[in-house]
Amino acid sequence: MTDMSTIPAFPATRAPGCPFEPPAEFSELRDNDAITQASCPAGIDAWVVSRYEDVRNVLSTPSVSSRKAPSAHVTPGADLERPITPGNILQLDGKEHARLRRLLTPEFTVRRMEALRPYIQQLVEEHIDAMLAGPQPADLYQAFALPIPSLVICEMLGVPYEDREVIHEHSATLMAVDRDPAIGFAAYGQVQAYMTTLFETKLANPGDDLIGRMITRGRESGDQITAAEMVELAITLLIAGHETTANMIALSTAALLQQPEKLAELRDNPELAPTAVEEMLRYLSVVQFGLLRYATEDVQIGEQTVKAGEWLVAAIGSGNRDEQVYAEADSIDLARKAKTHLAFGFGIHQCLGQQLARIELQEVYARLFRRIPTMRLAIDADEISFKDNALVYGVHELPVTWEG
Repeated sequence: MTDMSTIPAFPATRAPGCPFEPPAEFSELRDNDAITQASCPAGIDAWVVSRYEDVRNVLSTPSVSSRKAPSAHVTPGADLERPITPGNILQLDGKEHARLRRLLTPEFTVRRMEALRPYIQQLVEEHIDAMLAGPQPADLYQAFALPIPSLVICEMLGVPYEDREVIHEHSATLMAVDRDPAIGFAAYGQVQAYMTTLFETKLANPGDDLIGRMITRGRESGDQITAAEMVELAITLLIAGHETTANMIALSTAALLQQPEKLAELRDNPELAPTAVEEMLRYLSVVQFGLLRYATEDVQIGEQTVKAGEWLVAAIGSGNRDEQVYAEADSIDLARKAKTHLAFGFGIHQCLGQQLARIELQEVYARLFRRIPTMRLAIDADEISFKDNALVYGVHELPVTWEG
């Protein structure tokens, strides 16, 4: 490939004053090159894929692998050749991935997720009640957006009620982009130790929760999941199961508060919640730097031949703004049929928990703005601190206030 010093940097900077828009370079790429080389912060150069159909192609082609690294924005100098941890479903391919996916998929059926809806409704109402009873301004991120999906995934995993706040605190530490790395390692170690003990407890007496059912399913099929695999899966689910949704809740609220006509439309028509969720997922694309992939053999992406051993970045946020697929893609249309968006990825690694995320967001959209109709930002919009360097885009905090 071309020497990194001769190619542009990966587009990562949003236009000044446009925190909800992807970098402007992506629009130019879609109109012109579609696929171009860029140097990534991980210390590699890669083909950046910008158009919707090409992104889908990258994510669904078997010879394009996820084994090497989860993001184009990993830490510079990261060990991209490191062994993959057993149970790391995000980076496994082929039979290894299919095996874990087969064991896990029954836990995320539409029917099982719908069974959680009453619990999610209860959590949403309780956290709204707590905000209304508390002081103003309130930080919507810490008081509402973060705890709800965290507590839901704890319920699914079978984490005892009395341990949930501790697990929530550790997972929040792991996701903090400005933390001391040593604190992050310590938090990971504590979560790992906790999940190991939890697995061993359930191994002796599997219950009716995700971990217990996976133990039972493995025994019945003769494909017993190991402790190392289950612990890694549980940590992945714990973090992925709340981080993206928490940021979507807070970020979409921030976006809607700056478009009061859209907010009023949703508040006055809560039946719009299902389509509004899909549209905001498309519009915001919180996995902001795309998904990094590795060509295991020569592959054709659009008009470009990508050679074996070369890297690709599937720019999800760019694909979701492709005007050839979504008319007026840079505008919010809460009634748009946008379920074909790429926010949950595509292909064999498409997010298993997407239906859970949908239900959580639907219940928030249908309830939050109706319960607090006068909600507004408690700071100027340009004072909001965004997670510009985080893998999942969002806000560090969202101070809000309301009448009454």
